Amino acid sequence: MADPLALLIGMGIGIALLVILIGIAIIALGIFLFVFWILMIIDCATRKFKDNTDKVVWIIVIVFLHIIGAIIYYFVIKRKNKH
Repeated sequence: MADPLALLIGMGIGIALLVILIGIAIIALGIFLFVFWILMIIDCATRKFKDNTDKVVWIIVIVFLHIIGAIIYYFVIKRKNKH
């Protein structure tokens, strides 16, 4: 029969490693989303729009809505113009 203390220590180490891995994944996702947000701001600022008002409105949307605004911009403007 296994020692209960050793079993608890092993479980504690396993849980600690899981928490560390989840933390690393969350940090990596945060960095990816931040870079995506910055790239959408840069794309919007350098893109030729029919009217400069459109550019200003999109930059305001991206800046104030953060990642949600960047995702909306990506699907409405950037992805639409790829095809």
